[in-house]
Amino acid sequence: MNTLDRYLSREWLKVFLLATLGFPLLVFVIDYADNSDKYLSRSVTTGHLFLSYIFYLPETVTLVLPVAVLFAVVFTVGALGRHSELTAAKASGTSFHRLVRPLLVASFAAVVADLGLTELAPVTSSRRAELLGEKQIRSTASRYNFVYRADGGWVYAIRSLEIVTRDMRDLIMEREGTGPEYPTIVIAAQRAIYDTTRHSGGWTLNSGAVRYLLGPGRETTFRFDTLRTRDLRESPADLLAEPKAPDEMRYAELGRYIDALARSGSDTKKLRVERALKLSVPFACIIIALFGAPLAISTPRSGPAWGVAVCLATTFVDLLMFQLSKAVGAGGVLPPSFAAWVPNFIFGAAGVWLWRNART
Repeated sequence: MNTLDRYLSREWLKVFLLATLGFPLLVFVIDYADNSDKYLSRSVTTGHLFLSYIFYLPETVTLVLPVAVLFAVVFTVGALGRHSELTAAKASGTSFHRLVRPLLVASFAAVVADLGLTELAPVTSSRRAELLGEKQIRSTASRYNFVYRADGGWVYAIRSLEIVTRDMRDLIMEREGTGPEYPTIVIAAQRAIYDTTRHSGGWTLNSGAVRYLLGPGRETTFRFDTLRTRDLRESPADLLAEPKAPDEMRYAELGRYIDALARSGSDTKKLRVERALKLSVPFACIIIALFGAPLAISTPRSGPAWGVAVCLATTFVDLLMFQLSKAVGAGGVLPPSFAAWVPNFIFGAAGVWLWRNART
C-alpha cells in the first residue's frame, strides 16, 4: 500500500468505527427508553441489563454494518472531492478506480466480519433473552410432560426425564411423512436409558413398538424388547434445554430445520428467505460500497449535508427493498433464495453503471 492508500484506509476506518459503534448506542438508548418500565417490572438488575446490551451488540452490528460501510465510503470519497485531493490524484496519474480500491478491500473485510457476527448473533440474542427474563433458564435436574422438536423432523413426547439417573419414561418419537416413499414413523417405549460407557453415548429404548404409517389403512408394526436408534442423538442435558426458535438458529441449524419441515409438507418459503438473508445482508456491504463511491463524487463541491442525505436515502431504499423481497419470497412470487438477493442485484447493477460512468 502506498501513502495515499494508507491515508484513505485510515479515513475510511475512522468513519466506519464511528458509525459501527454510534448506531448501536442510539439503538440501546431507544430500547431502554421504550422498555425501561418492562425491565423494572421484571426486577432486572443493572448488571444484567448492562450485560444484555453487550449480548445485543452482535445482532445490532450485523444490521448496521452495511450502513456504516456506506457512510465511510461516501464521506471518505466526498472529502477528497471537496478538498481537491481527488483532482490532484487524477493529475498525478491515479484513476478514480485505482483510488478507491483500498476502500473496496476494506468493505470486503466488513463482509467477512458481518458473516461471523451473523453466526454469533443467535447465540448472544438467546442469552440476552435469559438475562432480561424473556426466556426461562432451566437449571433443574428433571422435566415432566414436555414435547421436544429435534432435527430431521422428529418430535418427542416425554412423560418424565431424570438427569441424575439418565432415563426417560413413556417416550413417543414421531416423524411425520408424506406417503409410502417417506412414511410416518412412530416409536413408543416405556423407558429409555442413556449409556455413557459407549464412545459417543446413546439411548437404549426398552419395551416398545415401531409403527410405519404408509397411508390410509396401511400400517406395519414391530415390537421390541430393546432398541437403539441413530435418530435419538440428544443427550439428557440437550433434552432439558428449551427448544430453539428459528431466529435463534445459526445458518446450518436453520437449514436442517427447514429441510425437516419441508419433508413433513409444511410451507417453508418464509424461513428460506430468512436463511438466504443471513448471507445476502452481509454481502450488501461490498455492493453498497460499489454503489456509494461513484455517487459521492457526483457533486464534488457538496458539503457533509449532501453525504448524510445520500446515505440516509440509500439506507431507506435498501431497507425497503429487503422488506419487499421478504414479502415477495414468502409469497412465492419469486424463489425464496433469489428474492433475498434481488436488492443486491439491483444496487449492484446501479453501482456498476455509476462506476463505468464515473470520471476517472
